[in-house]
Amino acid sequence: MSDDQRFGLARHVILPGPLKLDGGGALAPVEIAYETYGTLNADRSNAILICHALTGDQHVASTHPMTGKSGWWTRLVGAGLPVDPARHFIICANVLGSCMGSSGPGTIDPVTGSPYAMRFPVITIRDMVRAQAMLLDHLGIERLFAVVGGSMGGMQTLSWPATFPERVGAVVVIASTARHSAQNIAFHEVGRQAIMADPNWRGGAYYADGAPPAAGLAVARMAAHITYLSEAGLTEKFGRRLQARDAKSFGFDADFQIESYLRHQGLSFTDRFDANSYLYITRAMDYFDLAEEHGGTLANAFKATRARFCLLSFDTDWLYPTAESRAIVHALNAAGAPVSFVELKSPFGHDAFLLEAPEMNRIIDGFLRAGEAR
Repeated sequence: MSDDQRFGLARHVILPGPLKLDGGGALAPVEIAYETYGTLNADRSNAILICHALTGDQHVASTHPMTGKSGWWTRLVGAGLPVDPARHFIICANVLGSCMGSSGPGTIDPVTGSPYAMRFPVITIRDMVRAQAMLLDHLGIERLFAVVGGSMGGMQTLSWPATFPERVGAVVVIASTARHSAQNIAFHEVGRQAIMADPNWRGGAYYADGAPPAAGLAVARMAAHITYLSEAGLTEKFGRRLQARDAKSFGFDADFQIESYLRHQGLSFTDRFDANSYLYITRAMDYFDLAEEHGGTLANAFKATRARFCLLSFDTDWLYPTAESRAIVHALNAAGAPVSFVELKSPFGHDAFLLEAPEMNRIIDGFLRAGEAR
């Protein structure tokens, strides 16, 4: 296997557009940062698109250039794994609105010559998918063998067969939902308000002096991170254990281990993510309602597709609980779409899909190989 197959190729393309947006208007040009792994076969039938979650990026299986850490899904994508560059041509693109090279609030507005900031247009999950389709057009890929994603990535994978029913053959949706609940929206609003309350936010115009609203973004990340975990997992890992210092030294420092952990998560996040992008992407997730996009009936979203579906949920995921996946399965059944569904056991809550999950890998591997055997 070549180095390109193992480590991926980092790419950046500027497409002329225009990209028509759900909110009205259009974006042009459209910048997309992406990585590819493996080789496209002769008939261009082995392409798999990986869709990332809210704070993810295109570095799905290669070293992150800012953090030096391994890719965020090296447990699923790589040699000998379910999504394998020896068998598949793998594409992962940074979503529209993000901050790792694709068009977003930090991108230079060609009209003004300065970053868009809050002038960047409001975007939706379907807009992200349309941008990905533009990338596939650029790569000469008419149809995906499969699209795979978890969490917000799962929202994109659901939107793919609904938006481009003829362009995808298989869909893997992990720990996701067809629309945000009021509770989901509430948690996101807490994070957004934390960012906008930071004095350094200044209406989003903070790029020129390099003083971003880091404190607000850190709090937003801390609040969101709690929703990615489970109570059982937090109790097992931290409980009510105090830091290794004088337990009688009470105050507002990080007395408990869980406090220190969350603060570390928040501060490390500000080194690699943009606050305005966080505002835009969380809003896109909150707007997502696949049924509403198709006349109020979720089954309508899948009536035109001939794709095969595989859905997985985790029993301790309270952010997108199993009931959300079951609702999607029922809609797929009503639409006559072939679907398999499994609820997996894990103590790790929503984040389980990013961690060691042998049973998840076994199911996805079997699902993909069944499609290859056709």
